[in-house]
Parts: sequence; C-alpha cells; structure tokens
Amino acid sequence: MARLKPRIDYYFDHGQYGDSLKELASLKDPVDTFFNDVMVMDENPELRANRIALLRELHGLMNRVADISKLAVEK
Repeated sequence: MARLKPRIDYYFDHGQYGDSLKELASLKDPVDTFFNDVMVMDENPELRANRIALLRELHGLMNRVADISKLAVEK
C-alpha cells in the first residue's frame, strides 16, 4: 500500500478516479492474504493498534474515491 499510495494520490488529485481505483484493486491479493493470515485483534495492544491503523489507512484511501459500501451487488 505504501508503494502504491503516491500513484493513488496522484490519480485522485488529477481527477483520474478510474485509474486510482485500478491501483486500489491491485491490492486485492495482499488484502485477502492479510485477512486470511493475520489476527487483527491480537492480544498485543501495540500490534493490534498497528494493524487497525493499517486498515484505517486502506479504508481512507478507498472511500476517498468511492463509498465502497455502495458498490455491493444485490442478489
């Protein structure tokens, strides 16, 4: 995420929201791995705080471009 953030910011700042979303979409596999392999609510408060901060940053990047919750597909 840190590596992609400058490009995401650039695209967003220049109104290239589609490109910004494409960059964010490229994080799918690492984010999936994070949720599958990492215990966010770890007993260690420092680790837990760092992991929550990481998720907060990701949430901020994604929701700056679009309210992702509105993109849910109804069945």
